[in-house]
Amino acid sequence: MVKINQGSVPVLTTTEEALDAARAVAAELATGAAERDARVEPPAEALALIARRGLLGLSIPRGLGGSGLPNADVVEILRILAVADSSVAQTLLPHFVLLGAVVGLADDDLRAQVLPDVLGGALIGNATSERGTKHAWDPRTTVTSDGDEVVVNGRKYYATGALSATWVSVLAKDEQGRLVTVFVPREAKGLELSDDWTSFGQRATVSGSAVLDDVRVGAAHVVPLYRAFEGPAVGGAFDQLLHIAIDVGIARAALDAGGAFVRTHSRPWFESDVERVTDEQSVLVRFGQIAGQVIVTELALERAARLIDEVIAAGPDDRNTALLSAQVAALKAQAARVAVHTSSDVFELAGTRATDAAHGLDRHWRNARTHTLHDPVRWKEYHLGNFLLNDVRPPRNPLN
Repeated sequence: MVKINQGSVPVLTTTEEALDAARAVAAELATGAAERDARVEPPAEALALIARRGLLGLSIPRGLGGSGLPNADVVEILRILAVADSSVAQTLLPHFVLLGAVVGLADDDLRAQVLPDVLGGALIGNATSERGTKHAWDPRTTVTSDGDEVVVNGRKYYATGALSATWVSVLAKDEQGRLVTVFVPREAKGLELSDDWTSFGQRATVSGSAVLDDVRVGAAHVVPLYRAFEGPAVGGAFDQLLHIAIDVGIARAALDAGGAFVRTHSRPWFESDVERVTDEQSVLVRFGQIAGQVIVTELALERAARLIDEVIAAGPDDRNTALLSAQVAALKAQAARVAVHTSSDVFELAGTRATDAAHGLDRHWRNARTHTLHDPVRWKEYHLGNFLLNDVRPPRNPLN
């Protein structure tokens, strides 16, 4: 569980401070990323470092004691961290999404508990996905009222961040069948978390399972998530932009690692008649092609991240939020392909030696392939096409 003494955590008040802190943290994260992946261990020390530098409170409004930085800054900081270690970045993703739920949907009693904890260095984890349900947003986890308390029962899978969290946000249905999320203290009686994460990628997220057996919390801990989709909102687009930031970060990490390997280890092909592989014309052209896709996607992410703040400033309405969702969907599809292709294609230039496990280059492809499955690209393209051809707005849900 990651929680730091509140007095030791700075509140970063400018974009420059936050970016400097993120870059400094990323430099430290990068040195242990391959080892964390190999050991499949929760990134506790990495998350503690992030907490100490004040990066967990970036999206809390200044009026509530936080940094109050634009959404674009949070997206860029997650991208920076994802280049260093995409597992650590994904562990942070639900934290920022769920902070938005606390700020925008929770009552004052819950805010008064969660926000000071976060400003003191506490992480929010999630327990959302379940196996055996009709689809991802049809949970069987239940919330039952009992006086001033509620009782939560259910079983979760992919509980990203929960093992390292102070608070675990549990997706459930209330007694009226509406989607809610319940903020449960990590040490609550009846909450059992397991490190049974066995995916071949994003290993260090340790997104294991969670069991809730008659977990009791105050009624104020229930956040009415369903209200987020009753009108125009940007929450789904923000969630998707954070996922895109991870994909783009993986692509950059693979490109940089592959380029470094080519420069230091790869040999020219014997027919090329050059001394260094970096003088081989076909290598230069191919590397330029791969790098070009990464750079274009990075630039697109930067622009899309600013769009979300522009929509907020203008006032979300049906039209501008639909356009935002459509544009983010287009970028999500592009970023997913670039991440998977880049992390695979660099091996064309690096050569057979690059596949040795000692170099750890395979983790970028494993991470890309795993993370890009979070929600199907085909549905992003369906919504985009339907919007552009038929003016059918993307549905309001946590992924649009």
